Amino acid sequence: MSKDIGATFRDLHRPGDPFILANAWDIGSAKMLVALGAEAIATSSAAHAFTLGRPDMGNVTRDEALSHAADLVAAVNVPVSGDFENGFGEAPDTVAETVRLAAEVGLAGISVEDSHLPSVTPYNFDLAVERIRAAAAAARALPKDFVLVARADGIMNGQYDIEEALRRLKAFEGAGADCLYAPLPATMDDMKRICASTSLPINALAAGPYTKVSKAEFAAAGVARISLGSALARVTHRAIKDAADAMFGDGDFSLLSNGISGGVIDKLLR
Repeated sequence: MSKDIGATFRDLHRPGDPFILANAWDIGSAKMLVALGAEAIATSSAAHAFTLGRPDMGNVTRDEALSHAADLVAAVNVPVSGDFENGFGEAPDTVAETVRLAAEVGLAGISVEDSHLPSVTPYNFDLAVERIRAAAAAARALPKDFVLVARADGIMNGQYDIEEALRRLKAFEGAGADCLYAPLPATMDDMKRICASTSLPINALAAGPYTKVSKAEFAAAGVARISLGSALARVTHRAIKDAADAMFGDGDFSLLSNGISGGVIDKLLR
């Protein structure tokens, strides 16, 4: 892999030919995903919080997120991107510092959303744009390439509509973002509108209703990157809950037979 992991990561972003950015939650899941074909790994703020016994949304500190990301960077030989919520602070200078710290631990990029965590209330438009402008300036001042993703989370959080999302995404592009992301637009037509509104690569989230959309369909819409968020982690938690409900409710251990063998896991982890 190139020593400039940011450049390697950037090259994966091809509109109309998306790669899957596989969100991992620990060293083992990251290594397994790479062994199974992932070209890049991302952290997941929600999935990481789950491993710490905490709920999603603003419950992991920046130091914890950086340490977790550093573990994944050291474990795999592909680029790693950080799902860094709102940049761990409101002030533009704080978000810029988060970019610099992320680069120091070896991340190839991060995503920054426009929600005033722990609430889902979006930052006002001007502040949201200024935060991305500061982050982009910090990224461009780094010695190596770094992919900054600007997120407009208001559609997913029920805070604004597609028109406001497009307004914000266009402003984030003007502020220097490298990739744009508006999770879970209402329809695939809206996804196409998002992709058509910019020359920058667009990230799509394979979660909720979009788990029924194929990679080919995302490609046809113009998507450049498909991330999983916490969806894969939630699949593992579903397996735990279903097996536990059967065991503790009915004394039924049959769901434990669905596991893959230790030998297969050992091979993947090597």
